[in-house]
Amino acid sequence: MNRLFDWLDHRTGYRSLVHEALHENVPGGSRWRYIWGSALTFGIFVQFITGLFLWMAYSPSAGSAWESVYYIQNEMTAGWLLRGIHHSMAQLMTVLLVLHFMQVVIDGAYKAPREINFWFGLGLLGVVLALSLTGYLLPWDQKGYWATRVATNIAGVTPLIGPWVQRILIGGPDYGHHTLTRFFALHAGWLPGLLVVLIAGHIYLFRKHGLTAAEPRRKADEPFWPDQVLKDAVASLAVIAAVLVMIFWPRISGAGGPLGADLSAPADPSELYSAARPEWYFLFLFQLLKYFPGESEVWGAIVLPGVGISILLAMPFLGRWRLGHRFNIVFLATGLAGAAALTLLAWRADRLSPEFQVARRMADREAERMMVLAGSPLGIPPSGGASLLRQDPFIQGPKLFAKHCSSCHRWGGEDGQGGIPRDPASAADLKGFATREWLAGLLDPARVATSNYFGGTKLSDGKMSRFVRKEVSRFTPAQREELTGVLAAISAEAGLRGQAKADRRDAALIARGREVIRTDSMRCTECHAFRKADEDASAPELTGYGSREWLIALVGDPAHARFYGKRNDRMPRFAADQVLDAESIGLVVDWLRGDWYEPGEPHARASH
Repeated sequence: MNRLFDWLDHRTGYRSLVHEALHENVPGGSRWRYIWGSALTFGIFVQFITGLFLWMAYSPSAGSAWESVYYIQNEMTAGWLLRGIHHSMAQLMTVLLVLHFMQVVIDGAYKAPREINFWFGLGLLGVVLALSLTGYLLPWDQKGYWATRVATNIAGVTPLIGPWVQRILIGGPDYGHHTLTRFFALHAGWLPGLLVVLIAGHIYLFRKHGLTAAEPRRKADEPFWPDQVLKDAVASLAVIAAVLVMIFWPRISGAGGPLGADLSAPADPSELYSAARPEWYFLFLFQLLKYFPGESEVWGAIVLPGVGISILLAMPFLGRWRLGHRFNIVFLATGLAGAAALTLLAWRADRLSPEFQVARRMADREAERMMVLAGSPLGIPPSGGASLLRQDPFIQGPKLFAKHCSSCHRWGGEDGQGGIPRDPASAADLKGFATREWLAGLLDPARVATSNYFGGTKLSDGKMSRFVRKEVSRFTPAQREELTGVLAAISAEAGLRGQAKADRRDAALIARGREVIRTDSMRCTECHAFRKADEDASAPELTGYGSREWLIALVGDPAHARFYGKRNDRMPRFAADQVLDAESIGLVVDWLRGDWYEPGEPHARASH
């Protein structure tokens, strides 16, 4: 073995290189405060390795980026772990950089002759933050897409060159495929190359000028090996342990959720993402911009950060002043405290904002739903993951309801997305529409004229409401038993999936109810048509009541003679007046009926 090592040393001279590296002099001996640079170097090495493996499965295209990340996260062997390490290490590297920078400033390691090395370190900080920013877009999900729009819009407010810089970054007049490919080229090519150059220069200058010893020196000088190497190795192990804790935290804390890194719904420029926020280390800038609205935004986005960066660059010169070193330390401490305070204010504002909380719940709901749809037997179609959500009643139904229906109707007291409209309800609450329970409330004398049903409409004192309040309230026990069958029969017309088992079980009750509907005691067919044409009907027909076809026709034209005719109370003719197209109406109807895909059921139920 020695002969092999001798041969390698003769050809490469590795022994002298190893000796020079391991026996570097450490003034004042090894210290734990010197670990930050080595821990940071270890983190960068891990990022390079995990990034290369992720690259093997990643497809940098607007039509396949999200899909490839989904494959990494959910199907590739240990892909979730690989992605989790890369994501969590990126978070931790920012902390390590700040700690390393604090140590450099406190120890005065920016003073002559180490000015250039100090600037190299600032360059490394900037490149690492740029890597985080460009990497945020690569999953091509809603969170990354909209956060990147915010970041590039900030660049666009730069005086004179802002619009030009923004156009270069996004690769054209709008965000799309070229934006993704440019960010990928920066993240996987240009920025890592620049990082290697800066690290090489940083290490070279560090070796040239040596370590700046912390004062006072507690012991004699020591070589780098073995004590400082051991401390650095322990620090690196602590870093990877912290990364693993971050990855497995959903299980450790009991909060649940996916392991690794989050993946929100696929990017969709047509769907505004109100929950978009930058990563936590840029959140202070996001909060700062709130204090500079309108045209003053340039002060928060460019001027103040520019002044701060200029002072950081000038620290080697400011340090020559008699009180310069103290000034530098106070400035750094004040800046970090200010950034921390702004970050906490941003978190607090989001926590106290009902609008943001609703947006975040909807974003989480879409992300969870996307995992369900992508994991269905049909998988992700060639049109991409975003098309699954666009055609999904579970997601699109409440959005359309909130936009077009919630000004009058409610769904469980809300607007369908968890919000509470400002104006009071003026039409029926449609949660559970056409179920036996919903119909029982409609025929309840105490509830028929409330805001859950006819209250707020001109029908609150109409023939149906009066019949329920005056006639049904006096029903005998026998009539009430017959009414139960009538409700079951009418509800069965809807063919609701959630009620299918009950309808099959109560087939005899339903059959009896269909007969009783036409009796004089119920009086239903005096106004309603049921299972046969009735030209004299003056109320919505009960044939197919609540079925998909019935609801689509009702939403499309409630003023049709089949439904309310001239007595229609303010409800728009969504199809007849071209307010909504047929697909959108179908999505709302399917959502109201609870007709969407769930695991273990035919995927065709998700769309029609």
